[in-house]
Amino acid sequence: MEFEAQVIAAYGRHVRVRDDTGRIVQARPFGRRLQVVCGDRVRCNEDATHAEVHVTEILPRRTLLARATLRGDAEPVVANLSLLVAVMAPAPMPDLFIIDRYLCAASSAGIKALVLVNKCDLVPDIDLSALTQSFETADYPILICSAETGRGLETLNEFLRHETSVFVGQSGVGKSSIIGRLIPGVELATGELDRDAEGRHTTTSSSLHDLPDGGHVIDSPGVRDFAPSIDSLEARSLGFPEVDQLSTGCRFSDCQHLQEPGCAVRTAAEVRQIDERRYESYRRLRRLHADLTTAQGPGRKRS
Repeated sequence: MEFEAQVIAAYGRHVRVRDDTGRIVQARPFGRRLQVVCGDRVRCNEDATHAEVHVTEILPRRTLLARATLRGDAEPVVANLSLLVAVMAPAPMPDLFIIDRYLCAASSAGIKALVLVNKCDLVPDIDLSALTQSFETADYPILICSAETGRGLETLNEFLRHETSVFVGQSGVGKSSIIGRLIPGVELATGELDRDAEGRHTTTSSSLHDLPDGGHVIDSPGVRDFAPSIDSLEARSLGFPEVDQLSTGCRFSDCQHLQEPGCAVRTAAEVRQIDERRYESYRRLRRLHADLTTAQGPGRKRS
């Protein structure tokens, strides 16, 4: 029997799917080349004789968040998103460059983005503008919240209403704890920070959950690093909106905004028209893009 379904959890080579009647079953992709991720719409075949369900086809994706492997290949992460929520916290020490890369991946994929600062209750005297200013200058919406006290969760729920969103960020920033407050009764893996304050990986699979007021949210594993798929990054700006806006003023249409003469982006960075840290983040991603392109080898499709 064939049926269509949505992937609501993905872990290794196994997935959990929900068909249009609400029935949830375990399944596995048929064939090694089928890279099924949470959020996918899929076609399945149910073998009643052997009590197995196989995913036989991935239906066309509206959007896809993908990362790059060390060989430069694209590896899908989650599919059919409309909103990416990049979560950080005062502790563990935030890596703003990881946040930048997630935001660039979302921008290049046509996915809206929100920067969420959790655990504001841990250090009430901290100046959070030091964490958020560079994102504010790039016109990303910023929301301060606390899964512990409930601050900001009502506003967050409004952002998530009727969206299919994913929570991404470093390990230990409290993504699962926030989702647990938004969806009463949901069971998610949560954990304390480990000794080096970098956070422990408590979520080992991606899972999709229905929000009470409409929409869906995907909880994803915490990371220590993230490299966007280079084949999906916007070629001129790499997904940095401020670079995209300025790049039309560059002398050369293929300007990479590093050392080229007549570069409007580099000129803006020198006079601090754009955020200095964000420009450095762009330069790092441009170098990573070049390294991963080299790792792909000759004859590969370029972005």
